[in-house]
Amino acid sequence: MSRQYLTIGLFGFGVVGKGLWDVLEQTPGLKASIKRICVKNPQKQRPLPSHHFTFDKDDLLNDPDINVIVELIDDSEAAFEIVSTAMRNGKGVVSANKKMIAEHLEELLALQSEFQVPFLYEAACCASIPIIRNLEEYYDNDLLVSLEGVVNGSTNYILTRCSTDRISFPEALKLAQEKGYAESNPALDVEGFDAKFKLTILLAHAFGIVEKPVNIYNLGIQRLGSLEQRYANEKGYKIKLMAIARKLDSNSVIALVMPKFISPTERFFMVDDVFNGVQTETSFSDKQFFMGKGAGAFPTASAVLSDISALSYSYRYEYKKMAQQSLSLTNNYLLEVFIGYKDTTDLELSDFETVSEKYVSQDGNYLVGKIRFDKLRNCSWAFNPNISILLTSAFSAEK
Repeated sequence: MSRQYLTIGLFGFGVVGKGLWDVLEQTPGLKASIKRICVKNPQKQRPLPSHHFTFDKDDLLNDPDINVIVELIDDSEAAFEIVSTAMRNGKGVVSANKKMIAEHLEELLALQSEFQVPFLYEAACCASIPIIRNLEEYYDNDLLVSLEGVVNGSTNYILTRCSTDRISFPEALKLAQEKGYAESNPALDVEGFDAKFKLTILLAHAFGIVEKPVNIYNLGIQRLGSLEQRYANEKGYKIKLMAIARKLDSNSVIALVMPKFISPTERFFMVDDVFNGVQTETSFSDKQFFMGKGAGAFPTASAVLSDISALSYSYRYEYKKMAQQSLSLTNNYLLEVFIGYKDTTDLELSDFETVSEKYVSQDGNYLVGKIRFDKLRNCSWAFNPNISILLTSAFSAEK
């Protein structure tokens, strides 16, 4: 198959945009070049001559010589406007904006179909791990049982420092911010929203489910403290923020983002610092594991570069699983959780089906028990910021 030459219009020249420029310069075999870069701040000093840049998005979107738009900006709504306009103008698109894709997935699917243009976004989920392409090409919907992953490098770095260095969550967060792994406002990462956006995208490719992010449960790591870390240390566990999608039966799938105790026997136990890890499980080939850097200029830029290379061969996602069978999310299942709390009056013990472990001390209390997910999701005490909720290492959804 012959390769098409790609003339790229790039939106954004931050860490990933600059990384993409650098890796393109080091990949002479790829038939692609960046013609123009659209940026927002005219006062900012940049390492390229000024003629490479413009501040008018139409200079890229309306340029007939540009056949691919690469969108690498932070603003999700501005990104959607850029991407949708590019598609209407018949241009292929590559994006790394997981929030934009997750919140507008249904519209983006319709645009791809109407204008027959490719839209690739491997970098939006796990940076250097090619999980979307594998889900699209390798795993048949009938065979895939589950998809689980550490998909946020910032929270994984914070939790690694808490576990390895035995420092507090605020100290680890500050360290992550100093190293550039977490934003000054880290809520998107530490509250689990970033992981939820990625899970929303992966659901479409894993199980053919197109769902709004608001309908997927996310609980971050901001409530975790010394009690949870002591429990993990005593049991020999680590804590990871997990994105989980798992078939419950032939019609339904569970999907949630929550912190989880990870035992040494689990592959995620070795996924530390800013690394991501994804595990798939199928009916016949059992479990397969992918691991790679989930943050940083070059890991993310390499995924963008891979999509650009795929576009040069006219590759596009087929979303075959959406047509294979009808699966939907369910909230009707039982799960085992660890609950950390300060006072028994904060909890409703009658909400639990069973309680297998209970600990009370002056430094904090916890219990381990089974609870129905729909109850956990809606009970008032679960919204208490002084109560921590984690999946146990033995987590297994039951009807």
